[in-house]
Amino acid sequence: MFCNQCEQTARGTGCTITGVCGKNPDIQSLQETLLYGLKGMAAYAHHARRLGMVDEEVDAFVEEALFATVTNVNFDLDSHIELVLECGKQNLRVMQMLDEGHVKRFGSPSPAKVYEGTKAGPGILVTGHDMVDLVDLLEQTKGTGVNVYTHGEMLPAHMYPGLRQYPHLAGHFGGAWQKQRKEFAQFTGPILATTNCVLIPEAGYKDRLFTTRVTAVPGATRLKTNDFSAVIARAKKSQPLPHAPVKESTIGFHHSVLLGLADKIVAAIKAKKINHFFVIGGCDGAEPGRNYFSEYARMTPPDSLVLTLGCGKYRIRDNDFGTLHLEGVGPIPRLLDMGQCNNAYGAIQVAVGLSKAFNCSVNDLPLTLVISWFEQKAVAVLLTLLYLGVKGIRIGPAAPAFISPNVFKVLQEKFDLRLTGTDPAADLKQAISPAA
Repeated sequence: MFCNQCEQTARGTGCTITGVCGKNPDIQSLQETLLYGLKGMAAYAHHARRLGMVDEEVDAFVEEALFATVTNVNFDLDSHIELVLECGKQNLRVMQMLDEGHVKRFGSPSPAKVYEGTKAGPGILVTGHDMVDLVDLLEQTKGTGVNVYTHGEMLPAHMYPGLRQYPHLAGHFGGAWQKQRKEFAQFTGPILATTNCVLIPEAGYKDRLFTTRVTAVPGATRLKTNDFSAVIARAKKSQPLPHAPVKESTIGFHHSVLLGLADKIVAAIKAKKINHFFVIGGCDGAEPGRNYFSEYARMTPPDSLVLTLGCGKYRIRDNDFGTLHLEGVGPIPRLLDMGQCNNAYGAIQVAVGLSKAFNCSVNDLPLTLVISWFEQKAVAVLLTLLYLGVKGIRIGPAAPAFISPNVFKVLQEKFDLRLTGTDPAADLKQAISPAA
């Protein structure tokens, strides 16, 4: 591939394989940001399509945006920024489609108690994000005596009545994706990985690991269709799981649930019983510095509500946050688990609903977003927040490596985008101070 701009081949020293001029790192940074955002959006769109939700405008944008990254098409900084923010706009629509698809297929979500641990007998562990795979597995395991457990980002499955109706959806086992090697080794039955966030398996369980469609890792068995008979057969011949309860948790504070309580929440804010909202979550990881999110959440004041979503919730969900009392409702958990990473759409809807109730912008609400950063889906969600003009977001534990210093400076100036610091107490004090 040849770049006319700098007269070097794409594999030469002056250009990258994307055809971006190596003399302008900011253009390259924006193109990489756009590509990562598109990859994250495509993952959500794939799940939405499996639920029958598609949008021609979204598909057209994907084509146009990818075309904009072709060699010698666009070297203009401003138009790249427009494309990046348009990606955020289109991802908002995709998350809306996915949310509506889940509700149409599985029913209106509601808070639910979830058993965490295992029950005696054979079992299958489902990880990833795909609810269609889960319901197909539940259908195929009916009457077999095999229990099904969620793992990681599949925990929100328990908030849908259409999935809770299966009595052999027995509970939840394990935490975030980066702990799966230890947790999968402990689980004696087969594991079904439905999407990304699956690690190359250890020898001790790789013969029990199954993946679906494009998800594939060395040593596991890849299933090209939703015929899960091989997984069920493996469960029946595997060592039965013990009865091992860990705890019971409450999940399922979907945006429809919270907006249904909007008048009560508004009344509590006016009565000074709720003084701040925090959104703490996102993508988790194993590198040092992520204890920041645990400490930040632990120190949030008792008159605040903490909304969480994504696998980042596993950093904070074991804290005892206590409850808040809403007049006419009673006590509700101060930590409200809204669902998967794509349920950032729900957090946006709650913020918009509150801003309408108070006749102000989202940025004028007593709201702080503290987002843990890891991969492409997080890029798509961040671009959506920036497209909506949300300011003052803290991301961390480090700046995205593909965003150049100049581009990050633009984001700081335009959106007050901030990095998490090393002192969560100081950052928290800044967030809740009147001058913040």
